[in-house]
Amino acid sequence: MNNSPFKPSDPKIPGVSPRHDSVDHAPPPSAEQKPVPARFSMSQMPPRWLILSSTGVVAVCLIAVWWLHGTSAKESNTGSEATAPATTTVDSKPSPIPEPLPVGPGEIATTSELAKDWSARKFNFRDPLTSREVPAMVVRLPGGVYWGFSLVEPYGSCEMEFVTDMEKLRTDYGFRASHPMVGDPCNRAVFDLTRYGSGPAGLVRGEIAHGAAVRPPMAIEIQVRGKQVLAQKIE
Repeated sequence: MNNSPFKPSDPKIPGVSPRHDSVDHAPPPSAEQKPVPARFSMSQMPPRWLILSSTGVVAVCLIAVWWLHGTSAKESNTGSEATAPATTTVDSKPSPIPEPLPVGPGEIATTSELAKDWSARKFNFRDPLTSREVPAMVVRLPGGVYWGFSLVEPYGSCEMEFVTDMEKLRTDYGFRASHPMVGDPCNRAVFDLTRYGSGPAGLVRGEIAHGAAVRPPMAIEIQVRGKQVLAQKIE
């Protein structure tokens, strides 16, 4: 019998079974009996197309950042290369110093240097009377004859040349020859050292073979003493 004033007894109704108060509330579940939370359902995940789209956007952004970084680095390198001062390579090998020409009067060559026909040697000759130094040449002619002459054209200032190229004689001087000649590039005159021409003091080697010239080249006397070839005096 329930005597609690806060919980009166249920009235007895005919035909209705009385409710048992012995049913107590179930005790709270223990830690081992706590319900496991439900896992994340696949239906609650975002659609696949949305995931793929987001991944694509991220990839595009990464590629754009990489491209911009590479472009800026390339422009920076290009600018630094453009502003870098150009370096020039200096050849440390010195140019060969030309051998000084012998000066006459005196020895101007050796017989071994002029051993072949038409071999020649250039030298300078200083006139003892005027102290004037002029370019000159000695040539070994066929038969072992040595002939010296001034390379300055008579009564002029043009320097003549000893031409051994037959094609050059033909093209530059308009003259066909079978052996070397002396040429004057200023008036295109050609002189033949195997023949004599008229000079102020008589015959002189170097007849005018072609062109308009006044006389043969001015002669320089040559002597051979042992193996020495000496230039003595100029006419």
